[in-house]
Amino acid sequence: MQFFVVYIREAHAVDSPSPLTLVLIEDPTSDAERQQVAKTCLATLEIENIPAVVDKMDDAVNQAYQGWPDRLYLVGKDGKLAYAGGRGPFGFHPEELEAAIKAELKKSGSDK
Repeated sequence: MQFFVVYIREAHAVDSPSPLTLVLIEDPTSDAERQQVAKTCLATLEIENIPAVVDKMDDAVNQAYQGWPDRLYLVGKDGKLAYAGGRGPFGFHPEELEAAIKAELKKSGSDK
């Protein structure tokens, strides 16, 4: 089992439609800037030990998975989605992901 953080875009940049005064980050205008913002985000949340990937400025990953503002997914060994959580924050239910992980492990015989 491998976990990844997929950083898509800053939801509350100061120049976004929904700024948050606690976040003093402008929306990046390049892939390099987005990489740096993602790195800062991971450090601030103290989750640098989880591997992370960063969506490019074309937002292709976000568009494909509708990850904004946050979402949980489980991809099975077969490469197909085994779980797609609802959009956060109200659809963010880690206990549902946990149940899906257990079901996927049982299906593959790896639950021992």
